[in-house]
Amino acid sequence: MPPLPLPELRAALPRHARLIGLDPGARTIGIALSDVTLTLASPYGSLRRGKLAANAAEVAAIARKEGAGGLVVGLPLGLDGSFGPAAQAAKDFGRALAEAAGLPVAFWDERLSTAAVQRAMIEADLTRAKRAKAVDAAAAAYMLQAALDATRAPPDGPDWPNPGTGA
Repeated sequence: MPPLPLPELRAALPRHARLIGLDPGARTIGIALSDVTLTLASPYGSLRRGKLAANAAEVAAIARKEGAGGLVVGLPLGLDGSFGPAAQAAKDFGRALAEAAGLPVAFWDERLSTAAVQRAMIEADLTRAKRAKAVDAAAAAYMLQAALDATRAPPDGPDWPNPGTGA
């Protein structure tokens, strides 16, 4: 199945289905999970990057266990928005993983997500060892949260956004 734009993926999800966010790296895959309202992303864990079939089986098992209906895979675009080799590798991996796991997929720009998470962890005074354990899942959550925020429908009501107040 071809990748979907994220708004279409959200619209196609069954009621109360979650999204899994994946931040594929060279050695590990960070995993995040949304809540059932598609409002909040939380770190879930990480997988050692291995054979595609094994990684797909692990992601499919997480999807079944947690009630997830789709994947959002981070694309490491260049700082100028260019689509380079790393982004192509992430896109190829995400497509193959989604197909093998039997889940629809969308892609989201994850530029500097790991750097932002690392900076926040340093400011929180986490040791290197603690940062190394948590950074992949936290970066996946950071990316998934940005995707959820950008594609969230505005709440009903006349004051969203309120042009008169600059909100």
